[in-house]
Amino acid sequence: MKTRHEGLLNWLRSASDDQVSSTGTTRAYLKQIAYGHKTASPEIAVRVEAASAGATSRKSLRPNDWHVLWPELLPSSRPKLIPADA
Repeated sequence: MKTRHEGLLNWLRSASDDQVSSTGTTRAYLKQIAYGHKTASPEIAVRVEAASAGATSRKSLRPNDWHVLWPELLPSSRPKLIPADA
C-alpha cells in the first residue's frame, strides 16, 4: 500500500526552488515520494527534513527502517560515555 506524505506535499506547495534544490533532487521526484510512488533514499530524507525545517521528518519518509539508519533518534538512545582512563 502506498503511503502518502501529507507533510511533504504541504511543504512542496510553498517551497522555493532553492529549498527544493537543497534536497539534491527535483520537485517532480519529491512529488513521487510524497504520493508514495517512490521511497526517499536516506540522503534525500535527511535533506528534506533539513530543507523543510522539520515539517517533514526523515522518520516519516523512511518508516520501516529509520531506527536502523538513525539509531540515535530512538527515544531510549543516550550517548555512551567513555571513561577517561580507557
